[in-house]
Amino acid sequence: MNYSESVHLLQLEDKEIFLIGTAHISQESTDEVIAVIEQETPETVCVELCSARYESLSSKERWKDMDIFKVIREKKTSLLLANIVLSSFQKKLGDKIGIQPGKEMMAAIDAAKSIDAEIVLADRNVQTTFQKTWRSLPFFEKLSVLSQLVMSIFVAEEITKDDIEKMKTQDVLTETMDAFSRQSPVMKKVLIDERDQYLAEKIRSAPGKKIVAVVGAGHVSGIKTEIHQEHDLEQLEHIPPPGQWGKLITWGVPAIIIGLIFYGFFSANWDVGIEMIKRWFLINGVLSALGTALALGHPLTILSAFIAAPFTSLNPTIAAGWVAGIVETLVRKPQVRDFENLSNDISHFSGFWKNKVTRVLLIVVFANIGSMLGTFIAGGAIIDLL
Repeated sequence: MNYSESVHLLQLEDKEIFLIGTAHISQESTDEVIAVIEQETPETVCVELCSARYESLSSKERWKDMDIFKVIREKKTSLLLANIVLSSFQKKLGDKIGIQPGKEMMAAIDAAKSIDAEIVLADRNVQTTFQKTWRSLPFFEKLSVLSQLVMSIFVAEEITKDDIEKMKTQDVLTETMDAFSRQSPVMKKVLIDERDQYLAEKIRSAPGKKIVAVVGAGHVSGIKTEIHQEHDLEQLEHIPPPGQWGKLITWGVPAIIIGLIFYGFFSANWDVGIEMIKRWFLINGVLSALGTALALGHPLTILSAFIAAPFTSLNPTIAAGWVAGIVETLVRKPQVRDFENLSNDISHFSGFWKNKVTRVLLIVVFANIGSMLGTFIAGGAIIDLL
């Protein structure tokens, strides 16, 4: 049977691998995946999903199990918000084209079940990928990534089926990946190169002599290169510890602020020390409260950010956003319908503020950003008094 250019036949020792590159929101990709699996009847079908993503696609009730307190306590707010924003962006494109993201992966799994083929979830855990990316990024690149994620909510260009299918052409993909690499080599390494290696190893080591592997078109070239080599999956799953510079800034800045205030009291005069404390509390508290207000926090939540920020900025083990997020959750407790409507609400900008779940996440992030800015601005204001 003649297949499109998106299907690549690879020979690996005694294995025959049909590697299908798909556009994740393309009906044509979905149809082709089903046709190849039914025609070739492979022993194994590999899909570009991890267990977490598979569960999120297969379970309509997944958001109901979210423990918002646990998310805040385990410091996963930014990671979860990034995941939701990315899901929002892909869902908007899927809505315009008339097919939901990940449908071709679920179609591959259903087709595999219909012929009793073994199913291999071949992708690295999505949380591992996000954490590795975040830990690897320099401070200012983190700010850039956050801003780009937020701005992606505003994207409203019309997109056609032809536009989606153009994403599968090699020239367009190569140009896109090259541009991505130039913008952030660190992100390309973790999001693309390492996952190419991970996917290649899972496909290479999959059981059976005939295998169908369904992956996003952007991974095809990398997999074809990497599949002839062995890769250490444990090493690819290893999350690097926080950088030394991050620890130094986290603990060093509060120590400097406290030292400056003590210096103001004992080396200048009492009035200077009092003024330092006033500036620290007002600037730090106001900016964190402003961030909370921008996220449409409850008045009590805004007040809690104002009170907490000057103290939490001097204690690296806690953050103003965590305090504000917990207060918001207690005052405006997310209800079952908020979790049920989450998938629909994140498809438009106002939904992030309307839905109580995402609003809590926004409050945590915005309050922390305000407190961080307040730390540096208030620090400068304190130095001006000496």
